Amino acid sequence: MKYQIIVDSCVDFNEEAFGDPSEIKRIPFQLLIDDEALTDEGLDSDELIRKMKASKRKITTACPSLHDYLEAYKSCAVNYVVTISSRLSGSFQSAMAAKQMLEESGSTSKVYVIDSKSASAGQTLVVLQLKRMLEQRMENSQILLRLSRYIANLQTLFVPVSLDNLEKNGRIKGIQMIISRVLHIIPILGSNGDGVLELKEKARGEKQALEKLLNIIRRDAVNMTGTVLAISHVNARAKAEELCEKIKSLFSFREVIIFQAGGLSTVYADDGGIVLSF
Repeated sequence: MKYQIIVDSCVDFNEEAFGDPSEIKRIPFQLLIDDEALTDEGLDSDELIRKMKASKRKITTACPSLHDYLEAYKSCAVNYVVTISSRLSGSFQSAMAAKQMLEESGSTSKVYVIDSKSASAGQTLVVLQLKRMLEQRMENSQILLRLSRYIANLQTLFVPVSLDNLEKNGRIKGIQMIISRVLHIIPILGSNGDGVLELKEKARGEKQALEKLLNIIRRDAVNMTGTVLAISHVNARAKAEELCEKIKSLFSFREVIIFQAGGLSTVYADDGGIVLSF
């Protein structure tokens, strides 16, 4: 193979959309739950959710190492690497450090590291765009330019129904958590345009959260007929399918694709969570 696509494990799953899974090389994160290190590769999502709910402690993650990326680069002449936002993880920095080490070794292999400035559904869309451009045999300079523009206009929204992991990881303080539970408050989070999550809206209950999510799409989406919208879900296939049908009935996106969350997305979106990107 003349080129390969390399991703960290924040990219979510849909074999129909991506085709042969061997065409995309996944380098896993480590998920740390109660001193147990889980490799984010082929995890049973139900078992992962069970362990998350059973834990009372902070759940942490460790990004792929420089060595992980370096070994992956050595197997191919041209490597395209798409990472989770560099503002959310050290995965991008590891990939860049491995690229520098490879170049210093005198290797002729090429490495292009792309910061998705997103995660989950957003990062997954970047990979899908890259794959389709490579299949069209576009020039490398055009691929990188178009991906840069695509990432700059990409919007990712994150709707965690359960706030347990946000509380454990210090994202929501205890008193805020109590108020949120009593009032059934669901935050709608999104990228600030530079790969950092910020609060976009607050909703009381899932029905209102859905309405506000649709309003954001209505307000912010441009060139729908040329745009793919992605929905990643954590153990919520029926909810994702319902949302998909609602979006298709209201808007004219070129495609609406449902993805199943991988381990890293599951840790942060939590059980029932939805991540949407367009």
